[in-house]
Amino acid sequence: MLGLMQEWPLLCHKIVDYAAAQHGAREVVSRSVEGPIVRTTYAALRGRALQVAQRLERDGYGLGDRIATLAWNTARHLEAWYGTMGIGAVYHTLNPRLFPEQLAWIMNHAEDRCLFVDLTFLPLVEKIAPQVPSLRQVIVLTDAQSMPETSLANAVAYETWLGEADGDFAWRQFEENTAAGMCYTSGTTGDPKGVVYSHRSNVLHAMIAALPDAMGVSSRDVILPVVPMFHANAWGLAQSAPMVGAKLVMPGGKMDGPSIYELLDSEKVTFTAAVPTVWLMLLQHLEETGKTLPHLKKVVIGGSACPRAMAEKFERVYGVEVIHAWGMTEMSPLGSLGTMKPEYAGLEGEALLDIKQKQGYPPFGVEMKVTDDENRAQPWDGKTFGRLKVRGPAVSRAYYGGAGAEQFDDEGWFDTGDVAHIDAHGYMQITDRAKDVIKSGGEWISTIDLENLAVGHPDVAEAAVIGVAHPKWDERPLLIVVPKPGARPSREVLLSFMQGKVAKWWLPDDVVLVDEIPHTATGKIQKMALREQFREHRLPDAEVEPRAARGA
Repeated sequence: MLGLMQEWPLLCHKIVDYAAAQHGAREVVSRSVEGPIVRTTYAALRGRALQVAQRLERDGYGLGDRIATLAWNTARHLEAWYGTMGIGAVYHTLNPRLFPEQLAWIMNHAEDRCLFVDLTFLPLVEKIAPQVPSLRQVIVLTDAQSMPETSLANAVAYETWLGEADGDFAWRQFEENTAAGMCYTSGTTGDPKGVVYSHRSNVLHAMIAALPDAMGVSSRDVILPVVPMFHANAWGLAQSAPMVGAKLVMPGGKMDGPSIYELLDSEKVTFTAAVPTVWLMLLQHLEETGKTLPHLKKVVIGGSACPRAMAEKFERVYGVEVIHAWGMTEMSPLGSLGTMKPEYAGLEGEALLDIKQKQGYPPFGVEMKVTDDENRAQPWDGKTFGRLKVRGPAVSRAYYGGAGAEQFDDEGWFDTGDVAHIDAHGYMQITDRAKDVIKSGGEWISTIDLENLAVGHPDVAEAAVIGVAHPKWDERPLLIVVPKPGARPSREVLLSFMQGKVAKWWLPDDVVLVDEIPHTATGKIQKMALREQFREHRLPDAEVEPRAARGA
């Protein structure tokens, strides 16, 4: 027996339809690439998205065609997304922080036919376009007045191109499992891998993200997605914000502390999300100027582990709730969020920060487990490490073209490549990437725990920990530190600061100060580059039992 409910396919254009119908006057504010702050509404954005769809179809694009974007977070980028999805084409966000050769490889692999590009990245496109034979057209996200001269024969100003459509158009209808978007992993090992989102998965993920115990957003919020749209759908906010009718504030290309603060303050932002490096810049700006955050209620921090000192400053100094989150491109991307269950109600001070260090628990729609190397499920005791595996309706079941098949098993579990443990209340904590964990004397040491601890020192701006070879223990930790301006903390001072806060045998055997730490295109520390850079580093007393050896 089947239910007698209506067929109502979960298609992404229904999100912008709803936003326009129920929250049509709600603002979408953008810091434009040209400079000025630009204001529109959900109703107007939907109308322009219909123009995009009409114009794309007129130019010969349709179901399944890959339409790339190389752009910052703006209303133009958002309306291009919804217009693309509205004809059954596939938006493909490109990360401008990748090398030109990587971008050309990705575009060729995806067989992109059209590209929306911001002015900022036009020189980059001029360089790589000749290497992408499938690319028919480049649409520059600007008006005729701001359109520069370009060597691209097939380039047109967006506003000129859009003006040739009147928006008298009906969204195309198709099956909800139709591809909606593509995003490639950063490819730190091997070639980047393509993740293909469906309309169904995007809509379900937007619903999941908006849940009270996930991001908990509503029409009463003002949302600033600092995390770019090319980082897995701006962590779903490009869909969940219009779904709930929240005011959207789009930061454009200015991600520095003063620029982000300006938007937080002038637009009275209540909710924002970004990686820790962005918040380091904001907190530094606040410290230097003495400014406060009177409107901000909640900040989601993910992409890499949130340092304890950062969570403490947001919550205790500025009164902003921190939600530590974890996810992956392959998960659309939300996997877990550190909202508080009743079991942890009433916690405060250091006990609360202890829980905030965990990446939280999965919302409905994400199943999670940790396994050993023989694929045996590990206990949820908050200490037994294992390989973190996930499955759910917004989790990839394969990569585009079949790459990386070994990460997916027959039961639908995706091996994330992370090492983690889960406590009795279901809260997960990442301890490392599987390839980054330090194995010393047969025991695992979490580099993330050590990095978060080191960043808590007042003289440390950023820290990374890698394993270096040791003749007795196989590997021992090396702490690599970027000091704050004017500071030069010594090895002894830093190790003394860490003493007693982790197991003694976890303590790094050496400390190196550097001017900068390399990062991937998605803002994560490039451990592979650091391991190569310090491959010949010799630890003190490496020929004898180290001071920090287990049991010392």
